[in-house]
Amino acid sequence: MSFATCDLCDANEDKIADSSLTVLPPVFQSYGKRAAFAGPAATLKVFEDNVLVRAALETQGAGRVLVVDGGASLRCALVGGNLGVLAEKNGWAGILVNGCIRDSVEINACDIGVRALATHPQRSIRKGVGESDIRVSIAGVVVNPGDWIYADEDGILVSRAPLF
Repeated sequence: MSFATCDLCDANEDKIADSSLTVLPPVFQSYGKRAAFAGPAATLKVFEDNVLVRAALETQGAGRVLVVDGGASLRCALVGGNLGVLAEKNGWAGILVNGCIRDSVEINACDIGVRALATHPQRSIRKGVGESDIRVSIAGVVVNPGDWIYADEDGILVSRAPLF
């Protein structure tokens, strides 16, 4: 799948106007081998706890993007190198984390795309608290399960429907 988020924005100004296509604020850093990735969203809402993140990545991704609303916490990481390998092995297109990752060198070796606010060396707690397959808010933008995520070097888009 080849695309440019700039071209998608230009070709879909009507969708931007009616809010069925939204651009995330430019606050995310890029990790992983895939500079560009796209797919339907699978959503999680967690806070400083990555048990549900691991559980999701243990399933077949089928080209989806795991969208993790980590409450924008900068106090620990929700995804590390082992989860990056798991995501690659199970066919996830990418991971969007409203929070931190760790093991960035290991994640950068994985054939997936990852966007996160920052890196943090501390791992999360493991209590298994959170929700999956729900509407989440990432940097002020609503993401529903099944919405399409398009990410490249210029930005991240959330679309209610596939754009091509």
